[in-house]
Amino acid sequence: MGVPLDHNSSHLRGARKAPAAIRQYLNAGSMNWTSESGVDLGTHAGWSDWGNVDCRGDAGDMGRVEAFAADAWRCGRILALGGDHSITAPLLRARPAQGRALTVVHFDAHPDLYPEFEGNRDSHASPFHRVMQEGLAGRLIQLGIRTLNAAQADAAQRFGVEIVRPEAVADWPGLSGPDPVYVSFDMDALDPAFAPGVSHHEPGGLTVREVLQALRRVRTPIIGADIVELNPDRDADGRTAAVGAKLVKELLARLVANDPG
Repeated sequence: MGVPLDHNSSHLRGARKAPAAIRQYLNAGSMNWTSESGVDLGTHAGWSDWGNVDCRGDAGDMGRVEAFAADAWRCGRILALGGDHSITAPLLRARPAQGRALTVVHFDAHPDLYPEFEGNRDSHASPFHRVMQEGLAGRLIQLGIRTLNAAQADAAQRFGVEIVRPEAVADWPGLSGPDPVYVSFDMDALDPAFAPGVSHHEPGGLTVREVLQALRRVRTPIIGADIVELNPDRDADGRTAAVGAKLVKELLARLVANDPG
């Protein structure tokens, strides 16, 4: 599902154009539809593209995202293409009770734990404050964080957030066990050398291979995911859209194969 929403962004807009950019790259013939695990998504009948949420750039968009996602969750697992990071909160609000505590694995340069940012509680800098405050996840693990200021460090301590800094991601042991996982991937978790098409460049980030290796160490069922903060307006050569398309394939393969890794 595409979520072309970016009015909760600070600094720059443009992320609303990302679902179209990722889909265009997926279907351009540059890559095939087979994941690194060998799942051929081009012939796999276990998924479908539901199109986009009808985002209108107003305060009602968060409710529209939640309603659309609720229908999608009822049909199975979801993969959402943002859009800015504010979409994660309504996506998780829409999730029906699953009987086990949800773990969120969050890749990002920023912890996004502000209680509000620039007067906006729905800011893309605040989704994980909402997620933890509302009890939408029992555990939050953040990988790649390199902008932890005092205000967000206080929130991380209060909510028991586990933060893995970029230099430690290669040694992160991963996850195992029965509890389901939701992956939220902000494209600026990657170093700008690999993903220049984002609104907030934060050097010193992860490589694409480090991300894929970390995902392989999630040896638990992944039940949903989002890929957010790609800004096509800053992606002159399509490099970031290519990475987004790669992540779609690898995450979608996990979702449709019900593969614990």
